[in-house]
Amino acid sequence: MSNMITGAEAMLRALLAEGVNTVFAYPGGSIIKVFDALYDHQKDLKQILVRHEQGATHAAQGYARVSGRTGIAIVTSGPGATNTITGISDAMLDSTPIVVIAGQVGTDALGTDAFQEIDLVGVTQPITKWSYQIRRAEDIPWAVARAFYIAGSGRPGPVVLDFTKTAQMQQIDFKPAKIEYVRSYIPAPDPIESQINDAVQLIDNAKKPLVLVGHGVELGNAEKELAAFIEKGNLPAARTLLGLSALPSDHPLNMGMLGMHGNLAPNVKTNECDVLIAVGMRFDDRVTGTLDTYAKQAKIIHLDIDKSEFGKNVKPDVTVLGDCRLTLKLITERVAKADHKEWIESFKPLDKEEYDKVIDSAIHPADGPLKMGEVVTAVSDAAPADAVLVNDVGLNQMFSSRYFRYRTPRSIVTSGGLGTMGFCMPAAIGATFGAPDRMILAFMGDGGFQMNIQELGTIMQTGAPVKMILMNNTYLGNVRQWQQMMFNSRYSCTHMINPDYSKIAAGYDIPYALVTDRSQLKDAVKQLISAKGPFLLEAAVMDEENVMPMIKPGSPVDKMIFSID
Repeated sequence: MSNMITGAEAMLRALLAEGVNTVFAYPGGSIIKVFDALYDHQKDLKQILVRHEQGATHAAQGYARVSGRTGIAIVTSGPGATNTITGISDAMLDSTPIVVIAGQVGTDALGTDAFQEIDLVGVTQPITKWSYQIRRAEDIPWAVARAFYIAGSGRPGPVVLDFTKTAQMQQIDFKPAKIEYVRSYIPAPDPIESQINDAVQLIDNAKKPLVLVGHGVELGNAEKELAAFIEKGNLPAARTLLGLSALPSDHPLNMGMLGMHGNLAPNVKTNECDVLIAVGMRFDDRVTGTLDTYAKQAKIIHLDIDKSEFGKNVKPDVTVLGDCRLTLKLITERVAKADHKEWIESFKPLDKEEYDKVIDSAIHPADGPLKMGEVVTAVSDAAPADAVLVNDVGLNQMFSSRYFRYRTPRSIVTSGGLGTMGFCMPAAIGATFGAPDRMILAFMGDGGFQMNIQELGTIMQTGAPVKMILMNNTYLGNVRQWQQMMFNSRYSCTHMINPDYSKIAAGYDIPYALVTDRSQLKDAVKQLISAKGPFLLEAAVMDEENVMPMIKPGSPVDKMIFSID
């Protein structure tokens, strides 16, 4: 029986066959046929009209990060397509599965510099797992199935489908495709017995082991396997920024956050341990500090699903290739039970030093202006146990990541590799659709808030219950901190004159509260948490507060400073 439909309709049916229930979209001339087809799918596809194509990609990222599913953005050609480049790049660096479907001119106009034509495949090939131009309707089922397989398997990432008007208009006898194999692409290599045994031998002989927990643990849904591994070997563990919620904050073996603005103890102990076990992380420069002094005393074991990460930055002694959910399980079965009590106890004096010099005054200031740490702590303490932290980039990102309490997996959505200002608001919108039963808390600075402020319109139209916490210090705070530290406080283009956010919130019909004094904080947070829909809480925080401790650029990982002299 013939089932002839347009290519535009076939695209939507192919998405439905992949289990898609939500798309983040912005229409235009070269994709209008798809939007016409969307009109008939209002019951089976949530259609979220964003206010900018960058917002569509970040919303797709937020959806993907909390749900574990592939996020979808649909945009038009030309500027609509190029506006997605930041989100695609962000997804590539943070291994987030999204599929961007972009309209394209008809095949007869390709290469003619037609109106809103751009070589999107050529532009996006370096920043995607796969980028493909669909020129014929008959290729749609195969292309969509392949796109989803590539985006969501192995080390996840973005895929772009450049969808010509010709393919949208053509007729096709549609049958969905299923792809579970692509030649030369091995998403999850089988574990190698000798690598498992070599890792076990090093771990069993370790006197001062340290586990580094990366984003790969959550991407592999390996949180339980990680906990079983560190608990059997009594192994202290520290997390990267993207791996923060892979291990609960209150787990007794959780030693804190790694990196430039991480915790003192795990950074110092990185250069004291004798065996370093890196799980699903890429030894980013913000984690390692200067490489020529990084963990030179340690034997290094690196577990990853992507062999290109091995030796890229830090040379391992043992590599364990494969899905960490499986490789961790195999290692755990073979390692001996151990007790590293004395080694674990050695972290505590460093924890106390950091608490006394930084943390206490950050979250319990005696007087003076509001501080970011106390705002984050107040919100985190009042929020449900499964609340999700979404943050922007800058001081707000570091303060909220440091002081938020992580209780359940997939509880942090942040821009790690690319460091994208403006990421938070659209990503938080996407997260509300990806995890509708969880509270989404969006921490932003005044700079990042204004970068994609137009997405307040998406919140207004959809009612997305984003709880926004705007920590307003009237500066581009992270750059200002660097200017203070390295450029003699020459604050060039970092001070901001900001709008009246109460009027902006009113314009978008979003409830709002302002906190200028800590005596107002508790009641305002209660308003924020109890609101049924979206809410904007503005906190007027200390204007020149710095996030500490810090590894200065070019310094070893164990040389952290507590103040700017």
